[in-house]
Amino acid sequence: MISFVSAGPGDPELITLKGLKALQKADFVLFTGSLVPKELLKWSNPNAIIKNSYKMSYEEIFEIFKENRNKNLVRLQTGDVTLYSTLAKQIEFLEKEKIEYEIIPGVSAAFGASSACKIEYTIPGISQTLILTRVEGKTPNPEPLENILRCQNSSLVFYLSITLIDELIKKALEMGYPKNTPCWVVEKASWPEEKIYKGDLETISKKVSSIKGVALILLGEFLRQKEKLPSYLYSQKWS
Repeated sequence: MISFVSAGPGDPELITLKGLKALQKADFVLFTGSLVPKELLKWSNPNAIIKNSYKMSYEEIFEIFKENRNKNLVRLQTGDVTLYSTLAKQIEFLEKEKIEYEIIPGVSAAFGASSACKIEYTIPGISQTLILTRVEGKTPNPEPLENILRCQNSSLVFYLSITLIDELIKKALEMGYPKNTPCWVVEKASWPEEKIYKGDLETISKKVSSIKGVALILLGEFLRQKEKLPSYLYSQKWS
């Protein structure tokens, strides 16, 4: 069994209990070394072979899958493995080779970031839609940035885009976003070195100019956390 295990956003304790159990019984652990905290590996089966997939090609990873098809192999990846993880290509190979696999979900960085900021993404009367996306860089985005930014009544979270934040800000202002639209950046959400930068479209760029690594950009009026309409969830007027 190949188990794709979501490691969570950074804090080792944010791995799920199911993911932890998979690590504990694994014969082989193949982890994304540039992003997965090393503390997680301490919970692995002490007899497991542990390898870092950083700088490995698809072919090298697939060869490891084939060699360990009859063992318990954990593919440990950051956040939730169904987001920005090249999961689909790995599954395509496993299905072609008829190798059994499972997917163990986890906490995405978007939810590590919202918890760190102590915010809710869905605010009555402001936003009931959460969009997880990225600004186009080396990896193309089939959805134009203009289309994403037209959803001004949504909560926008941009992955893998911190070095492109000026492009994002420029396009948002061109499309009529007010300069005081809240824009926050969470660097390394849930890690010990986590940092939160709060600003708006006019001020945030200067505050985060030194960030080159893992960070999320949060954009939208939802960051003010002020309801425009009452929620019916706990209302005595609604049955």
